[in-house]
Amino acid sequence: MTRLRGLAWDHRRCWGPLDASAETYCATNPGLEIEWDRRSLYEFGEGALGPVLGTYDLVVFDHPFIGDIADGELMVPFDGYLSAEQRRFFEQDSVGASWQSYARNGRQWALPIDAACQVASYRPDLLERYAAVPTTHEEVLELGRRARKDGKWLGLPFVPTDAMCLLLTLGHPQENGEEFIAREKVEQAIAQLRQLAELSHPNSSKWNPIRCYDHMIAHDDVVYVPFAFGYVNYASKADRPYLRFADVPTPRSAGALLGGAGIGVSAQSKHKQAAIDYALFLCSPGYQRGDYVKSGGQPGSLAAWKDAEVNDLSGNFFSSTLATIEASYLRPTHPGFIAFFRECAPYAAAAIAGDMPATELADRLNRLYRETRQGQPERSVA
Repeated sequence: MTRLRGLAWDHRRCWGPLDASAETYCATNPGLEIEWDRRSLYEFGEGALGPVLGTYDLVVFDHPFIGDIADGELMVPFDGYLSAEQRRFFEQDSVGASWQSYARNGRQWALPIDAACQVASYRPDLLERYAAVPTTHEEVLELGRRARKDGKWLGLPFVPTDAMCLLLTLGHPQENGEEFIAREKVEQAIAQLRQLAELSHPNSSKWNPIRCYDHMIAHDDVVYVPFAFGYVNYASKADRPYLRFADVPTPRSAGALLGGAGIGVSAQSKHKQAAIDYALFLCSPGYQRGDYVKSGGQPGSLAAWKDAEVNDLSGNFFSSTLATIEASYLRPTHPGFIAFFRECAPYAAAAIAGDMPATELADRLNRLYRETRQGQPERSVA
């Protein structure tokens, strides 16, 4: 009997389709058992990855870990297990830069099992009282002012992790310049975010996207959110209140921070081939646009995002945000980026809240980024 253990993050969007797959997959693969455990969203995005790889065969993780994974060869590269045709297929079936986000040093360290980015969201029953879905920053501010007259709010989740994500979305990072985000761009982004924060629910600084969306479903006082990672689960509800999602209010809907999740196989796994085969099944178009979505998942397959039945099941979540994710921003994936992100996040939150000057944030951010990049050139592989 071969037993595979996997580690997911603790939201139905992740564990729903993984748990649902185990019985079906094992039924067609006699002698195989699959067990999935869960960890918190924070640990998924910013926790230590190395310690779990000795316990689990498969891990669902956030793509900025790729630099550390590749540097330490902590996971099994998929390259030796994919034919040229399979590789081309996955590249073409990628949503935005999802496939690219799990590549480094000429190798593919994971498959994009889930695709996401920062998108806009709203309560359709509330928004229809005011205006159409905003497409510019000024339209968002106008909506916020009108909503405030009725005692309602915008929403802007900016706990430290999401505050840093907001800065990356609006700051136009330039990895190869003297500054990661130019001082004037930091000042401009923080100014915009402070304008939004003034019109946003008082609990916004305590919210991540999940807390924000849970509040929007349970209360009638948040009309619209311009930037937060999308969760299809809130659009898939059959009964009101439910949410609808839209492209971000930036020029050409560009720049939204890419998120999502990859699935990788631990280099310490004793069942590498079985784990690879199972990962390929989970990321196959048939499963991704079928039981994966029906079980609450947010697929990484472009074919699923464009599928009419998938969109019917999800309140058009995918078709309504496809332009944004196709034009999304892939953050750096060099070793040490997670540590840099973690250290900067509280400063970003403080700046949005008005507790730190934007210029001080810019200086700290760029100094820490330069320190992170020292001695971390991209290695080439023949």
